[in-house]
Amino acid sequence: MSNQQNLEGKKIAILATDGFEQSELVQPKDMLTEQGATVEILSIDDQSSITAWNEGNWGKQISVDAQVSSVSPSDYDALVLPGGQINPDILRTNSDAVSFIKQAHAEPRIKALAAICHGPWLLVESELARNSTVTSFPSIKTDLINAGATWKDEQVVQDGKLVTSRNPDDIPAFVEKISLTLQIGRASCRERV
Repeated sequence: MSNQQNLEGKKIAILATDGFEQSELVQPKDMLTEQGATVEILSIDDQSSITAWNEGNWGKQISVDAQVSSVSPSDYDALVLPGGQINPDILRTNSDAVSFIKQAHAEPRIKALAAICHGPWLLVESELARNSTVTSFPSIKTDLINAGATWKDEQVVQDGKLVTSRNPDDIPAFVEKISLTLQIGRASCRERV
């Protein structure tokens, strides 16, 4: 990607807990950081670190920067929701996490609310899937359709500020769409000034 350092001054939150798909947190975090963004890991239940799920086994431990209950969506320009089966299943039963996602969608500063793989389960729980066009890991397609979404089998789907992708193979397109959405947000802010 030729637009290195295009996210200077942007602050991005990644919300996750134990059992997140390792590549779906680590790769976007690294790619967005390389472009100049500040990326913070948010979690729940006073966790100081969270453990990845990686190819059928527990993987890396990642340090948590803040608890979702102690920050505001207005602190960020984007929110990323990695998948894995365990991570979103735990988060969707946590009222602080679900509330944060709903508030993030309503927050004007947040230009991208991005979910990959099983992460869109959180869009179902936060009632953001209804009347939206999304993609996801195929096994949760029916959950999204039953929640009122239109589901597409594409690398990346954007509907307003919602950005969704299917699996780790889609990460480059997923991150590129997040980056472009934040750049467009920056350009439109400049035009208004």
